[in-house]
Amino acid sequence: MAEYLQFVGSRTKARGSDQGKVWQRSARLRSLRAATFFRQEFEKMTRKSYTLFIASNDSGGVRRVRVPLYMVQLLLALALVGGITVTAALGSYSRMLWKVTNYNAMRREQTSLKKQYQDLQTQVTNTNQQLNSLQSLASEVAMAYGITRFRQTPFAITDAYQGSDSGYQQSVAEFNYLATNPSHVAAATPNFRLISAPQLSNLAGMPSLWPVVGEITGRFGERLDPFSGEGEFHAGVDIASHLGDPVRATADGVVSVVDRRAGYGRLVVIDHSFGVATWYGHLRQFNTIIGAQVKRGDVIGYEGASGHATGPHVHYEVRVNNTPVNPWRYLRTAQTTPVTGD
Repeated sequence: MAEYLQFVGSRTKARGSDQGKVWQRSARLRSLRAATFFRQEFEKMTRKSYTLFIASNDSGGVRRVRVPLYMVQLLLALALVGGITVTAALGSYSRMLWKVTNYNAMRREQTSLKKQYQDLQTQVTNTNQQLNSLQSLASEVAMAYGITRFRQTPFAITDAYQGSDSGYQQSVAEFNYLATNPSHVAAATPNFRLISAPQLSNLAGMPSLWPVVGEITGRFGERLDPFSGEGEFHAGVDIASHLGDPVRATADGVVSVVDRRAGYGRLVVIDHSFGVATWYGHLRQFNTIIGAQVKRGDVIGYEGASGHATGPHVHYEVRVNNTPVNPWRYLRTAQTTPVTGD
């Protein structure tokens, strides 16, 4: 029995080995057939070709160039891929260029609108200052003629508009009444008093001194901005002498501002009461503090070129009720040297 089983096992092993050999031979056969097929196809492609004839004008010879079909197909494929790539790149570049062009146009429009807005703001500010200056002329004229307080009037003032000529005539009549009837006005208004022009100019609280002795290089009113070249309203006068010269208070008062301001640079403001204040800009150095009581002729700082300035000078303003008025009205009769002692 054992011998029989051994015999059957040996026969089974032999059959298995023979079957494995058959599979190996069939696999090799399939590989050979595939290689033969691809070789035949490649030979067919290589046998198919295009012939180009190139003729030379100089020698008269003709050259024949044979181009296989697969090379033509490869070149066509590469050309197709290259064309698609170039088209996609051009489309992307065109879209990017369009976006950049629109962005630049919007930026230019925004810059232009911003500049127009700033110009309009400047014009509005200058116009408001001019209107305020014109409106303050009435107060300035009243102060120049000694009217320091005015609560009531002995003559009627109506709000009805009667034309420019009637308003002018009414103002003249009112002035003549004040000039010829001061006692009646004083009797009608106990808190009303008149001061003569010489007494007014001698008041310690009225500007009656040059802040520095020098040349007026910038006048009050409309002018061209030295930096931008555009029109602007100059709210004071520029007086130039020498860098570091002492800047003096033009009247008695209380220092209300000692600070740096845009455009003014180092700025000192003195309050002289009755709504009158003087401003001193572009200083090099301060020589006072906020709240200090100053006398006419006291040194409050030194001439410089801080802020919006092209050179050393003092920007001097006189304001009535915070409205700029022409300082030349005070400078033309003011002293050029300080007076010490009372």
